[in-house]
Amino acid sequence: MTRPMVVRFGALGDMVLMTVAIRLLHRRFGLPVDVLASGAWTRPLLAGQPGVGEIYLLRSRRQPFWLDPDQWRLLRQLKKRGAGPTWLFDALKADKVRWLLQRAGWRPEQLLTVEELPHIRGEPFCERWRRFALLGPAPAGEAAPGASASDSAARDAADAVPRLRVPAQGRAELDGLLARHALAGRPLILVQAGNKRTMRRGSPRRRSNTKYWPEDRWAAVLRTLRSQHPEHALLLLGVTREAALNGEILALAQIADAHNMAGESSVTQLLALAERAFGLISVDTGSAHVAAAVGCPVLVLYHSPDAQRIYAARAGAAPAIHLTGGTDQGPSLLGLTPEQVMAGWRRLVAEREVAMSECKRLIL
Repeated sequence: MTRPMVVRFGALGDMVLMTVAIRLLHRRFGLPVDVLASGAWTRPLLAGQPGVGEIYLLRSRRQPFWLDPDQWRLLRQLKKRGAGPTWLFDALKADKVRWLLQRAGWRPEQLLTVEELPHIRGEPFCERWRRFALLGPAPAGEAAPGASASDSAARDAADAVPRLRVPAQGRAELDGLLARHALAGRPLILVQAGNKRTMRRGSPRRRSNTKYWPEDRWAAVLRTLRSQHPEHALLLLGVTREAALNGEILALAQIADAHNMAGESSVTQLLALAERAFGLISVDTGSAHVAAAVGCPVLVLYHSPDAQRIYAARAGAAPAIHLTGGTDQGPSLLGLTPEQVMAGWRRLVAEREVAMSECKRLIL
């Protein structure tokens, strides 16, 4: 039987959330699930994860096929792989992918599109993707679709939490990174202030950037963290283009032992860093979902209750605290104060201690 495949051209956090569907499809079919995606970081994020098979990448769907050797290469790979049941997670811009798959031998009935899934307003993506993974013909040996399959999924609520395994390579690379910064063996608190919207052209304070939280507020949080956790190193994360933002925050904070790590860690190092960290404070972005998926306690800032409900980072046994902003002008992080964020952090630390005590009790 040909392995199932999922197609998702999402950002980092989107791909983390999709792992709940991969896990369910892997259990249903008893086979690894292949992935077709776009980001170069997809392979280090998902390769070797439980239930994940081959990973195929397509950098762009915008180029005409006849002008894009990347699409030619993918078509050859798909023909060699062979057609099988495939879940298309992207509602927009799916025509090019559907065309490529059918050209590679897929029949229309083998392609399940997210448009076939009845919409439930406000449904979290983890639940939505699990419902999507239950669509399609039942694999051999599975009970016929219906109440039994749905009941089984409902009983396994814990399976609606994304989980990522930290590769040994990531841990080894992280050891080297921390050693270069004289941080080996130090307790770490992570901070993710930037996101894709904030780093686009134009002022980060524009009204459309609902995920922007001012630099002076981040600086106030850093100063309080330094006061409450004098032994911890504070690491500001991000991609390379977020280094300037982190630098502005650190210049305002004027504290010791705070480090601008933007652009310095790979995806595998980020997995290992989150696994090792005391906790993370982040806007709603990919780093928060990665951290939660490896069991790092997370405090995540959302611009609206709807965003929190739909995109909430889930941390399984580790605590996750979600704060929402909002102002009279609409959804925005500007409704949150540093005092509210630090109150959320204190809740997170308290819940972290309870979780660790319970873990020790079970071990003993």
